[in-house]
Amino acid sequence: MRFSLSKWEHLFCHFRKKMFLCSMKPILTITGSDSTSGSGVQADIKTISELGGYAMSAITSITVQTTLGIQQFYDLPASIVKGQIEAIMNDFQPDVVKIGLIRTNETLNAVVTAIQKYRPRHVILDAVVSSSQGETLVERKLVDAIANELLPLCTLVIEMDEKSMHGLANRYASAVAVYLSQGQTPEQAQALARSYINNQVAKTSDLQGRSSELYNEFLNAVSEYHRSNRDVHFYADKLNVSSRYLAQVTRRISDKAPKTIIDDFLMQEIERQLKFTDNTIQEIAYALGFSSQAHFTKFFKKQRGCSPTTFRKQ
Repeated sequence: MRFSLSKWEHLFCHFRKKMFLCSMKPILTITGSDSTSGSGVQADIKTISELGGYAMSAITSITVQTTLGIQQFYDLPASIVKGQIEAIMNDFQPDVVKIGLIRTNETLNAVVTAIQKYRPRHVILDAVVSSSQGETLVERKLVDAIANELLPLCTLVIEMDEKSMHGLANRYASAVAVYLSQGQTPEQAQALARSYINNQVAKTSDLQGRSSELYNEFLNAVSEYHRSNRDVHFYADKLNVSSRYLAQVTRRISDKAPKTIIDDFLMQEIERQLKFTDNTIQEIAYALGFSSQAHFTKFFKKQRGCSPTTFRKQ
């Protein structure tokens, strides 16, 4: 037997859902998505929910990123951003709006127009200009436009000294949003938000991913396979990561590219054999996986500026 709800039952369920959400103080966050959940809309939703608010979102950009940095952006069309904001404003009219990452003039115009039209009681601007890794996320001209067009509409602007750790500025601004929605003054909301963030820092350190572990695994792999393979893709496949991510890890920890590490390791082995064995240049070349003595000599000259024979004599 099929059961179906009547029209009035549907309306009653919708009314109950809306009353429930409104009782939890809906807060709209307009920002980008962080695939690591360390920042962006994911961090906003987590913080707002932890503090008893109900997070609603309008996503401006989707990022491809790791704990080491952002690799790629996809900025959503301004019409989609506008549609998300209007849908929430029309249905729930949240009193508090938090604004984060805006990367295009069109999106900025959509956000400014929406704020002017719906006039939420509090607008918090956490202007995301650069990442915690120092990557520039927003062009200078757009930063100026945000300052001129959006900042005057805001109740509160998060200062740069709150941005010392990845994700903390987002979470601080989100906490302020919740406390404002609960009737606190801006001063009280900021004090409570700072206390919340301090407790979070005391509980857990910033998300680091598996960089150190992966770096050590890479060195072990180089030690094992450097005689037969010097291709970065080979090692990335062995470690089940992309070559780009492997490069981010090695540059972060050692300030060297993966290929440089492989070549340095190989050169140490070559120099050891040239110094301490009686093997011929050709024997050393073949033992270390080179296709010919000429190939071996060319590689050595590029690394050390002299031939293997000259190095051995010195």
